[in-house]
Amino acid sequence: MDILYLLIPLSVVLVFFILGGLWWAIDRGQFEDIEDEGKRILKDSA
Repeated sequence: MDILYLLIPLSVVLVFFILGGLWWAIDRGQFEDIEDEGKRILKDSA
């Protein structure tokens, strides 16, 4: 039961890190044009 005093705050901190990373990716435009990025990989660049 004592381990819950450690695990619950750690899981809350982890959720904040995940949400912060998601916000950072959205703010930097990582999800702006996902359709063309998938096609770009298949094009031959040589």
